[in-house]
Amino acid sequence: MTGTLNKLFDKYRDDPVQEPDAIGVDGSMRYLGDLGVKLDEVVVLAVLGELSAPTMGELTRTGFVEGWKIHQYVCFSPTSSEYDGDYERIFPLIQITPRYSADTLYKQQSAIANFRRSLPATPEFFKRIYKSTFRLALTPGQKSLALDAAIEYWRLLLQPPSVSWNSSRTPWLEWWIGYLEERWRKGVSRDMWDQTGVFVLKSLEDESMSWWSEDGAWPGVLDDFVAYVREKRGEDKGAEGSMDIA
Repeated sequence: MTGTLNKLFDKYRDDPVQEPDAIGVDGSMRYLGDLGVKLDEVVVLAVLGELSAPTMGELTRTGFVEGWKIHQYVCFSPTSSEYDGDYERIFPLIQITPRYSADTLYKQQSAIANFRRSLPATPEFFKRIYKSTFRLALTPGQKSLALDAAIEYWRLLLQPPSVSWNSSRTPWLEWWIGYLEERWRKGVSRDMWDQTGVFVLKSLEDESMSWWSEDGAWPGVLDDFVAYVREKRGEDKGAEGSMDIA
């Protein structure tokens, strides 16, 4: 498998002499195109994240080979329309389906189809891709994201076909972006990015925010956002629960 993956990697290198273990921007674009992945769809973040890409426009040999060695091709294709979109029924079938090494473009395309299914349906997978996106989005040498860039990545990650940050009473993503554009206007640090991801999933579990506490270990920007949400919903602060964020 390793030999096959190395040969596939070599096919997309931009400069085999000067950079034998790197695929640059042009090669990455060709590779993603051959996989059928568009640059403006959320699954591109899953592919690059799972292959440990150092930036949006570069792949390393180690990340490419080791990443695809971990992710296996699942030979499963439901033929009945009754399975369409019914992931609760599909996933158990996938678990007992034979798996093969994802060492060809065709097999990697199958693995990517699983990425697409997993982003909205598997919290642990979403969390991993969400966290790795910060690294991908950073400009080399910088430690924080420009707000405008962070907002575009949140838009990509926090609405279908990924996790939908929206609930019956609260258009969370719309209000989050509105709050940031009205009252924040600063850069986004790693801690702010990561804790926003935690907040997203907690708010989808319980939109009343009974888990939130002013004494919790949240960044100040999220404390202020909670007040902003309650203001928009016409609520008083009321009683607040507590949460231990590991």
